[in-house]
Amino acid sequence: MTSVDLAPQELRILVAVADEGGFSAAAARLGATQSAVSHAVRGIERKLGAVLFERGRFGARPTPAGERAAAHARRVLRMLQVLAADVRDAGTGEVCGPLRIAAFRSAALHLLPPALERLTAQHPGIEVTVTVVRELGAGTAGEVAAGRADLGIATLSGPPPAGLVGGVLLQEPYSLVHPAGHPDPRALPLVDWAENCGSYTRTWWAAQDWIPAATVNAEDDGAVLSMVGSGLGMAIMPALSLTGVPPAVEITDLGPDRPHRCVGYVTTRELAGTTAVRALIRTLRALGAASPERGKAQLRAV
Repeated sequence: MTSVDLAPQELRILVAVADEGGFSAAAARLGATQSAVSHAVRGIERKLGAVLFERGRFGARPTPAGERAAAHARRVLRMLQVLAADVRDAGTGEVCGPLRIAAFRSAALHLLPPALERLTAQHPGIEVTVTVVRELGAGTAGEVAAGRADLGIATLSGPPPAGLVGGVLLQEPYSLVHPAGHPDPRALPLVDWAENCGSYTRTWWAAQDWIPAATVNAEDDGAVLSMVGSGLGMAIMPALSLTGVPPAVEITDLGPDRPHRCVGYVTTRELAGTTAVRALIRTLRALGAASPERGKAQLRAV
């Protein structure tokens, strides 16, 4: 098979069109003309032997081949950045440069801050960007696979997606959450949110005949806690979501058979060995191994 060589500028054009959704917007981002960008994309398509974008009045939408090409392009461009940073780090012993993290909401609120505080204290040259991603569909792992994040804090129910590597940081138990002092919280209606699902709870959940179908579906776990505190119902929630619960909310242990959720990290094979990602993983593992009681919620390291 003939090898295909794309120049870094061609990769930047490909990513810009995919991100911006059109040739004109990509041209403005790159400081180029629309015709130059359109010509470059046609050349890239010829080299790759695939149509990468659907053209129309709507702009330019990536085809499935285009989505994959853009993901590869982002990851290659990121490795070019990392190459320079890692070479400098090897000469100075310092860890520096950008580090992009994708995390679901409760991890971004309660797991990442102490880790990033420790990481940036040890390595002040690291420039961290955190994007909060709903853990639905591709979730945080999808951001990493698409080249938009270097590392994702993800809920794990099996091996990482193809092409990614990762590991478990902690297991968090689920608890019954209800208005404080309620005499019979299991009789309350269920308040839930879309991200509160997965293979790690499905079997246990199906065996609990006391849990009704959700009557209120909130936007996220913070809204669930607010509704529970207002007396609108009870909820079944993981430990990270219960860090620093308000006084109006009470947490009841679900017993020895309660479900747990695995929280871990995912990254690409090529980024796993870079200095900044390795430093972050070490910090996350150290905090997971030493994690004390967070509020009333126990986090057990694995």
